Amino acid sequence: MLVTGATGRVGRHVIDLLTDAGVPVRALVRRSESAATLPATVEVVTGDLTVPASLDAALHAVSTVLLVWTAPPQTAAAVVDRLAAHAQRIVHLSAPHRTPHPFFQQPNPMAALHAEVERLITGTGLGLTVVRPGMFASNALLWWAAAIRAGSPVRWPYGAAETAPVDDRDVAAVVARTLTEEGPAGGDHVLTGPESLSQAEQVGIIGDVLGRPVAFEELSPDEFRRGAPQAARPAVDMLLNAWKAALGQPAYVTSGVAEILGTPPRTFRQWVVDHAAAFTAGPHPTN
Repeated sequence: MLVTGATGRVGRHVIDLLTDAGVPVRALVRRSESAATLPATVEVVTGDLTVPASLDAALHAVSTVLLVWTAPPQTAAAVVDRLAAHAQRIVHLSAPHRTPHPFFQQPNPMAALHAEVERLITGTGLGLTVVRPGMFASNALLWWAAAIRAGSPVRWPYGAAETAPVDDRDVAAVVARTLTEEGPAGGDHVLTGPESLSQAEQVGIIGDVLGRPVAFEELSPDEFRRGAPQAARPAVDMLLNAWKAALGQPAYVTSGVAEILGTPPRTFRQWVVDHAAAFTAGPHPTN
């Protein structure tokens, strides 16, 4: 079993779940030094999705692959061809681009790329299971943790826009289950957290868990754009369009996690409780 994106926020949890279950697993990493962050029982192979030929060693004797696409689109067809030459089954960590909710229907280059990768895999005849997480709860670390640690207000656009943050660990558990389940491949699973929360409410929950108020200050879209690095502008525009489209309606919420795992998904509050140290001053974990 090969896990790509093995050191990412989902892949790393998948590695732990598979090794804890005694499943032989191979991890694909771009740099050999990344092996130090993985369990010693995991076979680590270097390779790069932008260099399809570099994947051959990782794919040797592999039947099932978790594909986390983290590269530009140019090599997607060649990579999928290589997967088809070795594996029988792919679990693709994708995006909810088919979901009939305005938040997920805005122009999104990454969603278009995921759709193309799915089309390529389907064309090979490989068994395909697609896992589509919505917004990750861990985005709160990337977006708000620095301001909260500094004791500053969270200055953010579209505070009233609602999402249903899903815990990375729940996504990883679903992925691990689909990787190891017996029987024919298949399934298209949209995963969300259990509740619709505005962005301002999410910040409020963080403050509540920390035991101190965290102020939320509405930022205009133009102010948000000006404060973002130029290289991040496509992602910024995509998020702004999605948040704007989501105004005035609840987030899209699914029962996918519960249906697959048999247990309810973790709430955003539970995620914050488990990661509270990341929002306090001093050394802090990232996942």
